Amino acid sequence: MRAPLVWHPDYEAPLDPGHRFPMSKYGYLRQALAERGLMPPGGFLAPVEAPPGVIGLAHDADYVERVISLSLRPDELRRIGLPGTARMARRVRLSSAGTLLAARLALEHGRAFSLAGGSHHAAREGGAGFCVFNDVAVAASALLAEGVIRRALVLDLDVHQGDGTARIFEGDDRVFTVSIHAEKNFPVRKAVSDLDIPLPDGTGDEAYLAALERALDRLSRERADILFLNAGVDVTAGDRLGRLALTPEGLRRREARALAFAAGRDLPLVGVLGGGYASDPALVAARHAVLFEEAARSDRLAT
Repeated sequence: MRAPLVWHPDYEAPLDPGHRFPMSKYGYLRQALAERGLMPPGGFLAPVEAPPGVIGLAHDADYVERVISLSLRPDELRRIGLPGTARMARRVRLSSAGTLLAARLALEHGRAFSLAGGSHHAAREGGAGFCVFNDVAVAASALLAEGVIRRALVLDLDVHQGDGTARIFEGDDRVFTVSIHAEKNFPVRKAVSDLDIPLPDGTGDEAYLAALERALDRLSRERADILFLNAGVDVTAGDRLGRLALTPEGLRRREARALAFAAGRDLPLVGVLGGGYASDPALVAARHAVLFEEAARSDRLAT
């Protein structure tokens, strides 16, 4: 059975021309998956906006209210790097809801994916680095609050450290956070994940995949009910905001290994996109599509 996909046309919101965040990649990804036969017409579930109370499980209530009421301070907007518009507020509520919906579907089907998400720089008190609400933290917190799960793992493979996620769950042994990232990249002030593996500039396929194996070995010793995978593709060589050097084949091997790890342990997996910053958003979408290609390939092998 094909893993459920969660998508919404309002995962995109208008940005000024030349903005560094490739917002159109979400639409290009849907198109790329359709062209590959991985997302037929109507072959997705659409979320509705997450209510403030659910988002407030991971963020301060007054910050959530400022986002929704379009009253973020100028300094907050500068840290986030995105406009404080109604369309953007809707987008980030949908993205949080999409990851939560994908998590519920993963618990039922074994794996599921949201075609957005991975906003891992947003911390409890506010956003940063193109991240307004931390969708993975919202989803994990909601499932924990409901008693649907008792423990979650977060495997963050974006080129930037998942600092917001680490800070939200600091001291909370119900969530185990792992971040494999470029050591000298954003954020300047790193958080402390349960496991951090910082990598030097220019790290290529073999060294990166060896680091992934170290992370998976550590995760294999942790009991949990669900795994959140942030599959940022900004680890690839030439990414405008990355400092690592994975090849297309290295990226494919990374995705296949992470998927196989979860499947081999019957651990429900929730995939979210994370970052990717090539100048061509269609190229970014094609890189994100590798995760879905590898999921489909492993599904075929399992039948």
